[in-house]
Amino acid sequence: MTSAARPVPMATRRRPEGAIRVMIVDDSLTVRTIFKRMVESDPALIVAGTASSAERAIAQLAAEPADVVLLDLEMPGIGGLDALPAILATPGRPQVLVVSSLTVDGAEHTLAALSMGAADTLLKPRPGGFNEDYRSQLLGKIRALGSSAGETARAEVSFVRPAAALPRLRRTEVVAIGASTGGIHALGLMLGVMGRESDLPILITQHLPASFIPVFARQVENACGRPAEIATDGTEVRRGRILVAPGHGHLIVRRAGDRLVTRICAEPAPSGCVPSVDPMLASLADACEGRALGVILSGMGRDGVLGAQELVAAGGAIFAQDADSSAVWGMPGAVAKAGLASLIAPPEKLGEAILAQAAAPMLRQG
Repeated sequence: MTSAARPVPMATRRRPEGAIRVMIVDDSLTVRTIFKRMVESDPALIVAGTASSAERAIAQLAAEPADVVLLDLEMPGIGGLDALPAILATPGRPQVLVVSSLTVDGAEHTLAALSMGAADTLLKPRPGGFNEDYRSQLLGKIRALGSSAGETARAEVSFVRPAAALPRLRRTEVVAIGASTGGIHALGLMLGVMGRESDLPILITQHLPASFIPVFARQVENACGRPAEIATDGTEVRRGRILVAPGHGHLIVRRAGDRLVTRICAEPAPSGCVPSVDPMLASLADACEGRALGVILSGMGRDGVLGAQELVAAGGAIFAQDADSSAVWGMPGAVAKAGLASLIAPPEKLGEAILAQAAAPMLRQG
């Protein structure tokens, strides 16, 4: 009889070159098994390990790094939320995809995790919901998060201007922010710098499930100490106010005499996102005649680039988050590569630049 062989770490078993390493952390054996099968169905991914608790996950990640961690937040022991900083600090510096429940508490905990640095969230379906559509969503998010580092390293941007060299803008009436994957953490950093120092009205379109939007609005309010509310038809855009796009439609702006008011539009957007950043920026190009500043933060895909083109053509400006600080440099990378960004920088520097532009003498209109 031969002696028992030592267990072979999952990530060492025929790992394809360049495969994205995935750690699955959930206290449910059923969920771990389903996720493992889904991940293993994609040849570009490999399961680096599974864990039934955050404590075990941290220990495993120290020995077997991962690129992406699927993290349940509500588990026995310290729980996923409290363990998140330690998970993010493990040797692989993984991106974390929070697998969240549909409850109100789930939304609170998930958005807290996203503000702390988790990159994205995917709702955990009810029994029977782990279908092909869910598998496609899950694998798409994992591939985007796991490949972001390589894409960042290869990114080429031909138009980058330091803050000190920024041109004077036309008088800015509104700051409009678009974000998706990784954007909540970036938004918190940027708004934390801005605080109450500028009372320019702020519009925010963040890709999130509709049930998360009320919690997100409260989170935004806490981040900068200014009132934040969900936009509705006819909400006035005024100084000192932050308006957040609802989850069921796009936030657009129309001029009503000397006032700016919001409308909620349900027409399909080119990006397919609801809400979408493109209609928000495009509407400002018209309503403000370009007297607006758009900011594109971390996010998957290209939502925002079409609206940014219209805003810049009308005389407005676009700032974009840089690749190094983005969880996924899709949305900000699209506007940067198109030559539309006046400034490409980390979130804190973007906040400083917005304050500087609001305080600086503006370019007079002819």
